[in-house]
Amino acid sequence: QLALAESGGGLVQPGGSLTLSCGASGSLDYYAVGWFRQVVGKEREGVACHSRTEDRAIYADAAKGRFTISRDGANNNVYLQIHDLKPEDTAVYYCAAGAGRFKDCLSWRDDGGNWGPGTQVIVSS
Repeated sequence: QLALAESGGGLVQPGGSLTLSCGASGSLDYYAVGWFRQVVGKEREGVACHSRTEDRAIYADAAKGRFTISRDGANNNVYLQIHDLKPEDTAVYYCAAGAGRFKDCLSWRDDGGNWGPGTQVIVSS
């Protein structure tokens, strides 16, 4: 079992950029990883996922073009870069690892795998 911890959230103006980080207590080398977000009163939604094994990323339609998921060389950190932030990006952002198959990553639920406690992103002027 891995411990995950997100950081980098905060208050950002519309149009700004942000990089969220997710640190893991151990190697993520063999895990598919993903970023998710949740607005109060709504279901958690998948944003972006990455598989080191397949060496590719998948993105939710709402994330294409503005979100980039990446890992560092040591494979125990995962990042989510967000550009041109919009008010509708306001949410708590979570990272997860190994919560299911990579091809189903955007649909992962937090009843399995490894999840961080989340970091709040507020986009407002």
